[in-house]
Amino acid sequence: MPEFRKPVFPDTIVCLSIASIQDSLQTIYINSQIIALSEAGGGTISLEEGKWQTGRIELKSNINLHFPEKIEIYFSNRPEDYLPVVFTRYEDEECLSSGAFIYANNQKNVALTGCGKLIGPELSGKLFNTFREQFNNKAIRKKDAGVPVEERIYDGSSLDATMLLLNIFLPINCEGVFVEGIRIEGSLAWNTAPIYCANVIIRGVNIYLVGVPAGGGINIESTKNVLIEFSTLASGDDCFTIKVGSGEDGARVNKSSENIVIRYCLALTGDGGVTTAGGIKNVYVHDCVFSGTTRGLRSKTGRERGEGGDSLFYERIRIRNATKALNWDMLGSTYVMGELAERSPIRRKTPLTPSYSNIHIKDIVVENAGKFICASGIPESPLVNVTVENAIVSCNKLPEFTDVDSFSIRNSSIISQDSIMTFIDARNITFENVKMTLLHKLCLNKRGPLTTNIIIKK
Repeated sequence: MPEFRKPVFPDTIVCLSIASIQDSLQTIYINSQIIALSEAGGGTISLEEGKWQTGRIELKSNINLHFPEKIEIYFSNRPEDYLPVVFTRYEDEECLSSGAFIYANNQKNVALTGCGKLIGPELSGKLFNTFREQFNNKAIRKKDAGVPVEERIYDGSSLDATMLLLNIFLPINCEGVFVEGIRIEGSLAWNTAPIYCANVIIRGVNIYLVGVPAGGGINIESTKNVLIEFSTLASGDDCFTIKVGSGEDGARVNKSSENIVIRYCLALTGDGGVTTAGGIKNVYVHDCVFSGTTRGLRSKTGRERGEGGDSLFYERIRIRNATKALNWDMLGSTYVMGELAERSPIRRKTPLTPSYSNIHIKDIVVENAGKFICASGIPESPLVNVTVENAIVSCNKLPEFTDVDSFSIRNSSIISQDSIMTFIDARNITFENVKMTLLHKLCLNKRGPLTTNIIIKK
């Protein structure tokens, strides 16, 4: 891993007062002060305590935007306050749309600091119709296939040009990003979301988005050298997500997410505690608690999505009340992937066939899980080389392995209401020094011509 260093800003501090504003929205005032200070060499813009209302704020180089503890920033519910459109990437596709409530493009050394609260608008009424939720964005992907990025415009001018859901903070193509202490509520989509960035530190962030379907927490996308620590997330979607672009558009951009550390964090609700979704290399997650997420450690991808994950390390993790504690789903759902999510027939490998390999998990505690392990690879690209060591587990269901090659569980204890382990075209699966406390005698359900070399030692 690289050495993580937060940006250093000049000593100049500019304090902004609500009383200086005549209009109900402070957008122009805030952005003009940011531009002026950036052109003067940079420093800190500090907003006075109170309730602010604004449209899109755009950060510039060498600016630390500071929110004191007793401040609330309310973002406008008028779509026109986030125009003109800006360059962004939404659901893995580059396009031009509203971007984010706080946005930065091609800047160096930008920061959000302080313990203030950032509050997104409620998704209702006119806003709901304009910022339509498009969970899998099939319409966008179909429309954008082969279309130049500059022509992929979503400005709300028509139903076909619907504005896309905004992030809270989206730095794109930025070098040196620092986020510390802020609190986020009521966003429309995933929140702190660096894209194509390098050298990012996110620490002490609190995000509460329970009940927001697209309300992911911290989303790292095609970004390198990232440290996330001391943060607490309660999300409506995945909590900590690491991914790149998918399909042909992702292959065209060809930017991975690498060198990422997540430590000393708490996830309270969400689809996944830490979720990886392709194009991931060199990740270290340690000393975290996921209490109440649907899945604990989650990896997902799909045929023709491209990329995958390699060299992922998880250590000293506690997972409580998850439906699936450890979950690899490389086929994806039929809702998103269509017939490609069907396991058969086996397809030939292509440059967009994903792969997951070299995943190491140790010193974990799993409490009251529905399933301990649910590992599903792809027939033509199995999940490869996974180790789980020193696990203390209580669960309803024992592990299930489908299209997996070389998976070992060592020096662990499992208490389960189940007594059946399932292997479908799974090979080279090893249990060594594993104590199982079951209601009935252990039964191995082995299916598929490739299932072989299931080893149970001690």
